[in-house]
Amino acid sequence: MFYKEVGINMAKKVVLGMSGGVDSSVAALVLKEQGYEVIGVFMKNWDEKDENGHCSADDDYNDVIAVAEQIGIPYYSVNFVKEYWDRVFEYFLSELKLGRTPNPDVMCNKEIKFKAFLEYAEKLGADYIATGHYARLTTNDKGEKVLLRGVDNNKDQSYFLSGLSQKQLEKVIFPLGEYEKPEIREIALKHNLKTAKKKDSTGICFIGERNFKEFLSKYLPAIPGNIVNIDGKVLGKHTGLMYYTIGQRKGIGLGNSKDGTGEPYFVVAKDMDKNELVVAQGDDSLLYSKGLVVHDLNLINDITFPYECSVKFRYRQDDVKAVINKVDNKYEVIFEKPQKAVTVGQVAVIYNKEVCLGGGIIEDIIK
Repeated sequence: MFYKEVGINMAKKVVLGMSGGVDSSVAALVLKEQGYEVIGVFMKNWDEKDENGHCSADDDYNDVIAVAEQIGIPYYSVNFVKEYWDRVFEYFLSELKLGRTPNPDVMCNKEIKFKAFLEYAEKLGADYIATGHYARLTTNDKGEKVLLRGVDNNKDQSYFLSGLSQKQLEKVIFPLGEYEKPEIREIALKHNLKTAKKKDSTGICFIGERNFKEFLSKYLPAIPGNIVNIDGKVLGKHTGLMYYTIGQRKGIGLGNSKDGTGEPYFVVAKDMDKNELVVAQGDDSLLYSKGLVVHDLNLINDITFPYECSVKFRYRQDDVKAVINKVDNKYEVIFEKPQKAVTVGQVAVIYNKEVCLGGGIIEDIIK
């Protein structure tokens, strides 16, 4: 037996979200080996062909079919294109219009993979749903679900699951949480799965590896404007504020500027009223803040305020020590040490060691 126990009763029906990648393919194999009745379901969330008239979702579904038939499980496809547009993509566009930096993957998990998909699975008579996320679940002494980081620190995806509720987590299995990524590849190769050597997907879920500016220009009109320094001096032109984020250094368009010190420029602010991109050069002190504010904090498990924790305000970053406190109807997170390039619209996720306690969208920065 190659599988690692995940602590759920056997002989239950599990509807597994299969993306056509190696992770969900091995998740199907693991669950079947553990004795579950597994049904694979491909979620079609985006329906757009690339510049060559090709739809990558078709390829992904074909890989799902191939793996499901190899393993010997039934498979279906469900269309969530409308739900994704209404609940995720419209949110993504509205945030960009406000000059913010949204995280649609967190919203997709909350609204599609663990809501619309869960509702669909329940109609199929599922006891649980499962996904190929690298995360773990346990139960505390209150009988509540507790979300844990995945064993593989490099692949841990608890950050993206921080918006889930107890009700959602009660119905979920994460078969890969106890595995390291190389083990998953090894299992896939050992069983000759079609997806064993398939490259991992990167980038925003619905954009993939396409050119971001080209993609976005189809949905939001780019409004060029001035790039100015902190004193208001015009240095150049930007192609649309939605294409830039706080702390960005590359791709600003000032690389050949002879003004100033010759050091790289970086984005420090967006003036939405004036449609100006504000940059600084050399001294990055303007990028630092002592904390952030979340208005609507999703707590998976209750905590007592003030609460000492660690926080991530970007997926690919080390934990930052902080204290979170409830002030009126919002939550202030104060860092132990000032942090660089905290960005409004991104998601702040709080942890207690291995436990992911929840998270929320950053609404304000405390300078």
